[in-house]
Amino acid sequence: MHDNLVVLAGGASSRMKRKVESDNLTAEEIAQANERSKGLIGVGPNGRPLLDYLLLNAKKAGYKNIYIIIGEQGDLFKEFYGTANKNNNFNGLNISFATQYIPEGRVKPFGTADALFQAVEQYPELNSQSYSVCNSDNLYSTAALLALRETTSPSAFISYDRDAMEFPLERISRFAIAKLNENNFLLDILEKPSADVLEDYKDNEGKLRVSMNAFKFSGSLLYPYLKNCPIHPERDEKELPTVLLNSIEDHPNSALGIPFSEHVPDLTAKEDIAEVKEYLRQHYPTLDWED
Repeated sequence: MHDNLVVLAGGASSRMKRKVESDNLTAEEIAQANERSKGLIGVGPNGRPLLDYLLLNAKKAGYKNIYIIIGEQGDLFKEFYGTANKNNNFNGLNISFATQYIPEGRVKPFGTADALFQAVEQYPELNSQSYSVCNSDNLYSTAALLALRETTSPSAFISYDRDAMEFPLERISRFAIAKLNENNFLLDILEKPSADVLEDYKDNEGKLRVSMNAFKFSGSLLYPYLKNCPIHPERDEKELPTVLLNSIEDHPNSALGIPFSEHVPDLTAKEDIAEVKEYLRQHYPTLDWED
């Protein structure tokens, strides 16, 4: 089992920064949503950020080395998790930072695949090891993170039962869905699926499966596909699902969809803040790092 978790936290958080009218948010929460990276918004009972809870679950799952990919203005991460660029001790976790630089001529980062590519260029030891990757603004369970550590498949992703997601149907219907073979290996990912194709994408259990960007990769296998990732024609970004699909073209049956049926709290927009706060209040009354 590998010990490395890469956390994607360098995005522009555009949807979080959109203006909304809400009676559920305090002035401080609105300010944080507009100014901070999503994973640093203080949603815990003690004002600690969501990323604390992800790191807690990662530690319980056995991860030791955490690489947080931050943006060029990501100094606030270092106030929370250690001032050095590498090897900060945070509650027994070894925290290092990689910076996702914005290419000249762009105003926003170049996507999740670009973020990971810049990280493995800054930490080339990852290219000879296995590692997991996840978002900073989702709270993945300890069990899901452990499943990524335990799998022997070169690549893998947590394949979530779409019906178990506690989001509005309109939001869920926009999630990309994964097509798996009879052994749960990835065949395809369909973005913005229409209702008439859903039946063809159900797995052996009759479930529609979605990815929430929780992956496991073999560094040596993935590197050339990261390096040569094409730009998504609509979103003008380089994205990890594209990398994964390109890798399985050359290496069929190398990306396992690990089935899970549970909700994944998500901080995408301001409207999510109150719901995530309530989830943490119910499920994480304390942050017990020694448990």
